[in-house]
Amino acid sequence: MILVIDFGSQTANLIERRLKELGVATAFLPPEKAMEFIKKNHVAGIVLSGGPSSVYGPDSPTIDSNIFTLGIPVLAICYGMQLMMKVYGGDVVTGKKEYGPSQLQISNDKYQISKGLTKNLTVWMSHGDEIKALPKGFSVLGATKHASFAFVSNEKERLYGLLFHPEVEHTEKGEIVLKNFVNICNVSVDKKDIDIDEIIKKIKETVGESQVIGAVSGGVDSTVAAALTAKAIGKQFVPFYVDNGLMRAGTTESVRAIFKHIGVSAQVLRCESEMLTLLKGRTDPEQKRKIIGKFYITMFEREMRRLRKQGKDVKYLLQGTIYSDVIESKGTKHASKIKSHHNVGGLPKNMKLKLLEPLRTFYKDEVRAIGASLGLPDQFVWQQVFPGPGYGVRIRGEVTKERLKRERLADAIVLEEVIKAGLFRKVFMSFAIMSGADSTAVKGDGRFFGEVVAVRVVESRDVMTSKWAHLPYDVLQAISSRIVNEVPGISRVVYDITTKPPATMEWE
Repeated sequence: MILVIDFGSQTANLIERRLKELGVATAFLPPEKAMEFIKKNHVAGIVLSGGPSSVYGPDSPTIDSNIFTLGIPVLAICYGMQLMMKVYGGDVVTGKKEYGPSQLQISNDKYQISKGLTKNLTVWMSHGDEIKALPKGFSVLGATKHASFAFVSNEKERLYGLLFHPEVEHTEKGEIVLKNFVNICNVSVDKKDIDIDEIIKKIKETVGESQVIGAVSGGVDSTVAAALTAKAIGKQFVPFYVDNGLMRAGTTESVRAIFKHIGVSAQVLRCESEMLTLLKGRTDPEQKRKIIGKFYITMFEREMRRLRKQGKDVKYLLQGTIYSDVIESKGTKHASKIKSHHNVGGLPKNMKLKLLEPLRTFYKDEVRAIGASLGLPDQFVWQQVFPGPGYGVRIRGEVTKERLKRERLADAIVLEEVIKAGLFRKVFMSFAIMSGADSTAVKGDGRFFGEVVAVRVVESRDVMTSKWAHLPYDVLQAISSRIVNEVPGISRVVYDITTKPPATMEWE
């Protein structure tokens, strides 16, 4: 197998996924447990992931240096590479930062690790430190404008370092680098598809005779999780949609339609006024996420008590949590907390329901594939991503009834124009944000001071990285003109052209 050692990178688990896609058996562990595992198992290769720390930091994670002397090939990525350089006596310092796309010039493609790579590649970077001097025995294979040692190797000891991330979808030829490493490790490969029957079996085994309340939003994640659960336990499953006023127009009808297709009736809990009361005066994004997350649980526990009074043994809450939710909410020991997703970090500590999360280890594109295999209609499988906290995190600052109305109108315009231009299936997300910033405009020959709307349209597959969509100018113009003319209180429209990293998909 190949062992992936996790130093807390947002994409550490993605490395393991890419290796599995190549048909390789893997293990995934924090650095503290790596050496003991290697002693007890046949490990043919080791991958050191990236991470949010600096190798010279006082509490930065490290690893037993003997791991590099075992004769096992090592592929060290980002932080992992910097750590390997430090162990071998290289010079790692605070340096030129690179976040998002960068051009990698390959200077040596004669080694097995660089075989099949073109001379110039777009790679995805996410680092704030740089390597100023290579240790003895290492050679340069590639460099970027800001990193002279972006791709290195020590052929004698079969040690390879990448400052870029080959595991993310936007790195060109990243799969080739990983495939080359697999070949160096000389491991057997056996490609396996996602076993849906196994997921259903695990749901049955977990739940037993108990009943499950389902938290459904109309989005692809919760819908696929619900379809799996309905297949597994049938009438033991009761889905609820919380109509809290923060969702897109038409979501209630959409939820009813998809659950009619699944064969389970979804119950709608209307509670917009309660939600807005709780959010009144709240402007901090983390606070809003936690308020929304806690409110959802309050509603579900209220229904749990009602069903228990009817003699039903309700023990579980189904959530459509996927891996990107988990890792951004500090899902592993050395990871950094990016934001508290309402269904992970936003949950209250003393819940009365156990969580059932059959999609927790899957990425967005895998969830879509599962949904398609289950026979869900295309319009549900391929609908655009919408955040669980809804417009609560697409309105910067306080969420009010008036700002909700504006956001809903602006968001609908963005979606309508993207669909009209035939771009809906070509982009991953398209939405409007109430920015909370005001600017001057001229309307009807008079001065007008109103809010700025930001528009974000991105291309992605698994949510872990994204790039902004290069929309045609006439589409951008149509969106801008309609928003400033049709949405009250808006002064201007701006277009967000930031990749992930450094930006997240949402603004909050």
